[in-house]
Amino acid sequence: MSILEPVYRRWPPTWPLQPIPPTTWARQQPTYQAADPRLITAVLDRSQQRPSGNWYVFAASGAIHSDRPLGVTVAGVELVAWRDSRQQLHVGPGACPHLGAPLASAVLDCDTLVCRWHGLRLGPDAGHGWSPFPSHDDGVLAWVRLDHIGNEPSLDAPVIPARPPADTHLAAVATLTGVCEPVDIIANRLDPWHGAWFHPYSFTHLEVLDAPSRHGTDDNNDRFVVAVTFRVGGRLGVPVKAEFTSPEPRTVVMRIIDGEGTDSVVETHTTPLDSGVDGHPRTCVIEAVIADSPRRGFAVARRVHRALSPVLRSAAIRLWRDDLAYAERRYQQRTLTGRGIGSRLSP
Repeated sequence: MSILEPVYRRWPPTWPLQPIPPTTWARQQPTYQAADPRLITAVLDRSQQRPSGNWYVFAASGAIHSDRPLGVTVAGVELVAWRDSRQQLHVGPGACPHLGAPLASAVLDCDTLVCRWHGLRLGPDAGHGWSPFPSHDDGVLAWVRLDHIGNEPSLDAPVIPARPPADTHLAAVATLTGVCEPVDIIANRLDPWHGAWFHPYSFTHLEVLDAPSRHGTDDNNDRFVVAVTFRVGGRLGVPVKAEFTSPEPRTVVMRIIDGEGTDSVVETHTTPLDSGVDGHPRTCVIEAVIADSPRRGFAVARRVHRALSPVLRSAAIRLWRDDLAYAERRYQQRTLTGRGIGSRLSP
C-alpha cells in the first residue's frame, strides 16, 4: 500500500485531479469484442462522404510570418504561404512561373514575393500566369483550398468545429508525418477502444459509453462517447467524458463534454503530402489542442502559454508516434500485403 493512500482516501471529490485506483495493464478489461472492425469501417466510410469543400490544413497559424515565406507541399502541390503587413494570410503556387524557382526562398517586399532568380514580383493579385489559391486563417490553423485536387463542390470556408472562445482558450499545435494515407489516421482516431491499451501512459479507466450504429445514423448521432481518465503523473489523473466525431473526411475532433475543461477540443487534421522516394504516400498529422477552463489557475496558465505550449505539443507528439505506427501498419495491411482490415474474431 502506498504511504499516500490515507491522503487519497480523503481527497476532495471536487478537485479536477483525482487519485487513480491501482491497475495492472494486462488485467484491464479487454476491448477487442467491442472494437468491431465492421463498425469502425462503417463510421469511417460515412466520414469520407462528408463535404470538405476542398480545404486542407497545412500549418499552424503561428508558423506563417510577414518577414519570410513558408514553403509546403499539399497533395503533391508545391505551395508558398506568407502574411502581408496587415497579417492577412496568402497562399499561392510554390514555383515561380518564369523558370520554376522556389518561391519559398523569395524575399518579401511591400507585401509581395520577389523571386531571387530574376526579381519577378508576385503578390495577392494574379499575374504572369500565377494566381493565389483561396486560403483561410482560423486563428489556430491555416487552410488552403485546392479545387483541382479535391474535386468536390467548393465551400467558401473550411469545416471548422466549434471551439472555446479565442479570448479564453490556450492552443498548441503538433505536427508529425507518417507513411500512410489520411484515411488510415482517421480510422485510428475512430477506434477509441485502443486508448488505454496502446497509450497507458496517457489514458486509463477508459470505457466507451456510446457508439454509432453500424447501419447508418444522422450526423448528430454519429459519435463515440467515452469516459476516460487522462494521466497527469503518478497516481493522479483528470477524469472526463469526451466525444469523438468526424465532421469532414480528414478531421476527427475529440471534445470534452463533462468534467474539467468542458468544451475543450483536440482537433486531429490529416493532410496528404506527396509520395516519398519509396513510392509510398506521406501524410501529415496536424493536431491542435484547444483547451479552456473557468478555473482561476487556467487564466494564469494562459499568461505563460509560451512555456506551456511546448509541454502540450510534447504530450501530443509522444502519443502520435505510437498512433502513426498504428496507422502505418494499417496502410501496410491494406495496400502492401493484400490483406483486409478485418478480424476473424468478429461475429
